[in-house]
Amino acid sequence: MTDLTDLKFDSNGLIPAIIQDHANGQVLMMAWMNEASLRQTVETGLCTYWSRSRQKFWVKGETSGHTQQVKSISMDCDKDCLLIQVEQVGAACHDHYRTCFYRDWDGSSWTPNSEPLTS
Repeated sequence: MTDLTDLKFDSNGLIPAIIQDHANGQVLMMAWMNEASLRQTVETGLCTYWSRSRQKFWVKGETSGHTQQVKSISMDCDKDCLLIQVEQVGAACHDHYRTCFYRDWDGSSWTPNSEPLTS
């Protein structure tokens, strides 16, 4: 990927990336990328993100081993959001769940919809 001029990064140079399991379509997480982390993702085939709180890059699974191997990258019609389909190894969520979206609103509170993969 040498030409990223079509993408619309925000005023901080970031673009949201929705991460989806390529095998079953489950939405796993959302993270931020900048141009450099997107380029690294394309070059390595492993999802690399920009941490807004730590102001540094992080490769998914670099410490946990729960990696995301890129299968495809798409942009939305406004060119300001990415959809990245991955082969997820282990938990996508830092809370040890398969997906970061493991809580459902039941009308009065948030209820877990699955069990953590690890503790």
